[in-house]
Amino acid sequence: MKLIIVCSLLSAVIATRAFLKPPEAGGKRWALLVAGSKTWSNYRHQADICHAYQILSRNGIPDERIVVMMYDDIAHNRKNPTPGIIINRPNGPDVYKNVPKDYTGSSVTPDTFLKVLQGDANGVKDRGSGKVISSGPNDHVFVYFADHGAPGILAFPHHELGVDELNNAIVSMHAKSQYKEMVFYVEACESGSMFDKHLPTDIKNFYATTAANPHESSLACYYDKERGTYLGDVYSVNWMEDSDKENLKVETLQKQFEIVRNETTKSHVMEYGTMSLGNMTVAAFQGNNGSGNSNSWTQNPNIDAVPSQDVKFHILKNRYLRATESEKQAIMADINELMRTKMAVELTVHDIVHKTAKIINYSEDPKSTMNEIINSRLPLIKLDCYFGIYQHLKSECSTLGLPQNDYALRNLYAFVNMCEMGFPAAIVMSAISHTESCHVVY
Repeated sequence: MKLIIVCSLLSAVIATRAFLKPPEAGGKRWALLVAGSKTWSNYRHQADICHAYQILSRNGIPDERIVVMMYDDIAHNRKNPTPGIIINRPNGPDVYKNVPKDYTGSSVTPDTFLKVLQGDANGVKDRGSGKVISSGPNDHVFVYFADHGAPGILAFPHHELGVDELNNAIVSMHAKSQYKEMVFYVEACESGSMFDKHLPTDIKNFYATTAANPHESSLACYYDKERGTYLGDVYSVNWMEDSDKENLKVETLQKQFEIVRNETTKSHVMEYGTMSLGNMTVAAFQGNNGSGNSNSWTQNPNIDAVPSQDVKFHILKNRYLRATESEKQAIMADINELMRTKMAVELTVHDIVHKTAKIINYSEDPKSTMNEIINSRLPLIKLDCYFGIYQHLKSECSTLGLPQNDYALRNLYAFVNMCEMGFPAAIVMSAISHTESCHVVY
């Protein structure tokens, strides 16, 4: 009996050690960290990315194998009460210090991201630092993205990355043996749509977790009165604060996922890809130097969490509550303008949907068809239809401010629904072209 127990324990130890090992001989860890937004109201995305850098650097991944993309308009912003310092939680440490500025400003684009990810050094030789993920068949690659999102879309400051472009890059890297294992963490609204029903089932050794399912918003958190903005995002701070305190040589990806899923209570944290990778240690991707070093208390990020699209409203509301009587009038004017913007977006989308229903005569009662489109949440499958409509909408209704207007992003599901319900893209685009002024967004 004792022999059986000893053998069982020995087998468990051997199995565990298999996952504790670093990458194979000659293998390396690589990381790509991307904040896809700009402006002070989006402070949290760059704060998230900077915090992630500190974790990876502290755990032994050298700067030459960490690529950072961020607009870099926060640390020295005129609104920053602590110039040159960025924090990711209330009274937290500076996470901006020593962060590499590999690609900033106009270099933060989907094209740069895809070239960096796929190791195309020639493609970025005139941009930023020129660093790319030069990974090979024995390497572990970690990618973390934080910004706005929509069905099948991750937003960048002026452009967007499509689900097809992302998955094509993953397929290409798999075919070229550019990784042994690759892990994505994605912080964005509707981020599950980047993998759900689109990640090919034959892609092995790829694992992703997302802040939200394909149909819901992700959440901002940690409102800071001094800075007048949100410092982090719930999913992101949950995984990073876990990495700060855990022994990453022992904790598995699956354990971290479960912790983050349980602690992110207002959106559904999802996982995709090769589930067996969840048995690997977090250290295999985030670095291997010792145990966590943070035992300091942090508040529950869910307490003040707000949906991404409502961040600007809550920033203004918090300013209003702390303002003097003489300041309140101007702040209320900004709130009213923001509400007019939200209404203009909704009116534009509803007008397009109604016009489409009338043109195509799907129903003798266009209102019934319109209600079905507005109230459904269908999975995104017909990419050609959807992206054709999206690009036409972006061009014809430029006042919507796509892809950085979160109100507009939140309403794109209606175009997914029309495609999935069989509405011809040409008819929808015709309705867009005949929507007068696309209802001015203020």
